[in-house]
Order: sequence, then structure tokens, then C-alpha cells
Amino acid sequence: MPTRRTVLSAAAAAAAALAAEGLARGLGGPLAGPLAGALGQPSGGAGGELAVGRSEASASGRPARSAGGGGERLTRARAVADFGGRRPRQWGLRTSGAITSAGPRAVSAGRVVLTFDACGGPAGSGYDAALIGTLRRLRVPATLFLNARWIAANRSQTRELAADPLFKLASHGWRHLPLSVSGRSAYGIRGTGSVAQAYDELTGATPALEAVTGTRVRWFRPGTAYCDEVAAALAHRIGTPVVGFSVNGDAGATFSPAQVASAVGAARPGDIVIAHLNHPAGGTARGYARALPRLLDAGVRFGHLDPRR
Repeated sequence: MPTRRTVLSAAAAAAAALAAEGLARGLGGPLAGPLAGALGQPSGGAGGELAVGRSEASASGRPARSAGGGGERLTRARAVADFGGRRPRQWGLRTSGAITSAGPRAVSAGRVVLTFDACGGPAGSGYDAALIGTLRRLRVPATLFLNARWIAANRSQTRELAADPLFKLASHGWRHLPLSVSGRSAYGIRGTGSVAQAYDELTGATPALEAVTGTRVRWFRPGTAYCDEVAAALAHRIGTPVVGFSVNGDAGATFSPAQVASAVGAARPGDIVIAHLNHPAGGTARGYARALPRLLDAGVRFGHLDPRR
């Protein structure tokens, strides 16, 4: 696994590429500044802790970079060459290659995996301090999927969450789009329209997360959690497999506290529960505050996603 020094060196290289190319559209403009200075570091500043880097960027403003776990990383050009000819046949929440179960190890250990999305932008950039407080009070671990826009709007919270071993940070993408190679839509949101765009969505938040955690990103969840099987294969190749869910804990932060408590309370070993940490006015925090003590009393254990599954 790369060391923190290796990760930050890569981020510094990305920062140099970004400075050379400049920003035009996409993350250029209102989002570019906050992300470049995310985590309290200026673009190209001390430690090279830049939030979004570009290694193949053009005037399109895309977050192009090399990506993938360990060793030589998959470039955008190679991704297009290797996946561009594939035509998807599946679309939804349970496509081939998407992880929707915590796996046999979790089942045998009696473990449930809690995951929380922070979507950012129009989908909400709030921070549910009450929810995080409940998890900390009960010592319940969780995997947090953070979008690039949410990170830009919540720099101090991102640093704080990264420093807490109770939580593991993962990617919820760049623009919070369904992950498609053909422009499929979910809930009225048009997804990425090509392999190149899917690559950008998969890698856009990675530099910010790697800079603040000092470790490589292991998991990805698309906006809306929808994907096709070609995009899921691309995510796996990059080194950030798509993570879905088996229990919908808050229906996009629309459930009442009672509905959240009922849904989460039904979780069983091996389940991956999805909910949201970016809507503090919703019923998520209060619902979890009811459900978690009951589950703990029933002997349910909680853990992070395990790559060995």
C-alpha cells in the first residue's frame, strides 16, 4: 500500500499539472478555488495537498489523472482504449461488478456495514453532526462516501472525519452523476455519457481524499448508486470498485425517524446499509439513534468494508 509520502507526492505532481493547464469549465470557476485550497492547503502549497489534480487535463476542466490502486495507474487514454468498444447491457442498482453485500466474512462474523453518502451541490452540502455524534458515542464504525463538492464545502469536517479511525473515507464522485458509459439516467439525473466521462467521475474526488487520509481510495459509489456493468468494470480496473447496498436506510434522506429506525433495524449480518450524512434536518440521525442501540443489544456487530470480503 502506498505510504502517506507517496500519496502526497502524487498529489503534488497533480498540483503542478493543474497549475500548468489552468481551469476553464466543470470544476473551474466556483468549485476550483475551494478544492484547490481544500484541507487548508493552497494549490501547490506545502505538502502538495491539492484536492483535485489533472494529469491529462484540457480546457474541458475535467479532473483527468492517472488512477488505480498500487503500481502503475490507469490513465484516461488507456481507459478509453480498453473500454471504449464495450456496450453495456445492464443498468440499475445491482449490475454485474457492483458490490451489494459485505460478503461471507461479514456474515460469519455477524457484521453489518454502515455507509453514509455526502452528495454535495444541489443534492446537499450539509453536515449531520448529530448522526456522526451518535456513531461516535456508540463506537459504531462506518464508511463515508464523500463527493468532491461536499469536500469543498466542508474542509474542516473532512479533515476531522479522516482523522477518526472510526471512519473510512471513500469516493462519491466528482459531479454526483449516475455512472454510465452511454448517458443513461436515474431519478431524472443524466449519467456520464462515455468511458472518458465515467473515468472523470470515478477519479475526480480521489486527490482530495488521498491527500487528507494519506492512503489510496478503495471504494466508489456513484451518484444515485446507479451504474452499468461496463462502468463497474472500469471502476474495478481503476482500483475503486462500485459499492451499492442491500438496505436503504433513509431513502435519500426522505424517511422519517421512525422509517429510518425500521429500515436500519431490519439489517442483518452481511448487509450494506446506505444512508446520508448531508441532510441534518432530515430524520436520519434520530432514526439511527433509535435503531443502533437495539441492534447492538441484539449482538449485531459493525465494521468497515473489507476488500477480502
